[in-house]
Parts: sequence; structure tokens; C-alpha cells
Amino acid sequence: MGAGGPDEEEQKWPPWLKPMLRESFFVQCKLHADSHKSECNMYCLDCMNGPLCSLCLNHHKDHRAIQIRRSSYHDVIRVSEIQKFLDISSVQTYIINSAKVVFLNERPQPRPGKGVTNTCEVCERSLLDSFRFCSLGCKIVGTSKNFDRKRKISPEKKHLMMAASDSEDSYSSSGNHRRYRSNHHNNGRVISFTPSTPPPTATGFRTAKRRKGIPHRAPMGVLVIEY
Repeated sequence: MGAGGPDEEEQKWPPWLKPMLRESFFVQCKLHADSHKSECNMYCLDCMNGPLCSLCLNHHKDHRAIQIRRSSYHDVIRVSEIQKFLDISSVQTYIINSAKVVFLNERPQPRPGKGVTNTCEVCERSLLDSFRFCSLGCKIVGTSKNFDRKRKISPEKKHLMMAASDSEDSYSSSGNHRRYRSNHHNNGRVISFTPSTPPPTATGFRTAKRRKGIPHRAPMGVLVIEY
């Protein structure tokens, strides 16, 4: 097959990488459900037969196995383990529990923060300037010959979009009362941060129901209102 074909794309990465990224870790092992070590957080690079618990790993002696960890409900792997088998250059690393890690899959942000100058080429997550991707999965997609880099928003257009979004924020003040409102568009839904009107209190309810007394004419022409 000619250069740049599907075979070349597949050979670009180790055969275990894509299957590992598709797996769901930290589930209970079906073979060792009664054990307190039944959490599946290991993966055998040689067998590629799904997540393994520590007891399953006993059947994979002398195999290449790596441990998957978690950070904020996302799967990560220590750099010291994965870099033995995979080139992780251009992928941003993080320090978690005193260990340097990389994320397995993308973690899109609804909107990059202000002042951000570099984002992931695939999912637009904020990055340090020296990196191109936020995860191993994004590196696979972003380095593919079929990836359309033109899809990425230019800095000029991104600046205009952020300015337009900022113009939607309104701040009004009247005497001592101030209200802040910010509408944020996320997947076609408008999320309003305007504080809702508080429900009427019992005191306010009684005040609203109070009626003024019937006015009576005083003898000297003074209007007296009885409460």
C-alpha cells in the first residue's frame, strides 16, 4: 500500500495503545469479586485482554504490565512507567501526589481561561506553551494525517469570540442594590448565573397582607388614619 495509508497509521503506534485507551478501568473484577483487591487498574501490554486486578496479574508474570491511576475521575499513568514503552513528547505532564503523570484521554474545556496563549490542538484544553496535546489520546488524533488542523480556531478569531462572550456580561447598580449577570453558552444551552429571586418570608407576607384602616374625619378637619 502507498505511503500514508491506513497501515502506516496503525504501525505508527504500539498495538496495545488504542485498545488500552478504549478500556474502562476501576471496575470490579468478575473473576475475583470476593476479594478486596478486585479493582481493575492494571493493563497487560502483551495480552491486551482488558483491565486486570492485582490477582489477575499473577497469571501475567514476565509480561509488560502498567498501572492506571485516577485523578479527578480521569485515568492517568505515571510518566516513569509509560515512557519505557511510548514516546510521550508534546503531551503535557502533571504532578499528582508527588509523581509526574499524563492523562490517557482528552478533557475538553467549555471555554479556555483569559490570557491563555496555548491550547491542545485537538480538544482546546489550556496547556503550557511547550506542549501540543493534553493527553495520549489527543496526540494520536492530532498527529494523524487525516486530522484537519484548519479546524483549530485562530488566535484572532478566538479573541473576537471571547470579546463577544464578555460583552454579554451585564453589571447594573441601583442605590445599594447590585446584580451581576453572566450568560455562558455551553452546547447550545444558556446557563444563567443571575441570583434567583428569594422566596417571600413570613414577615414579608404579613406585611404585604396588612391593610390600612378606614380613615375617619376628625372634628377639626384633621385626617386621622387608624391602624
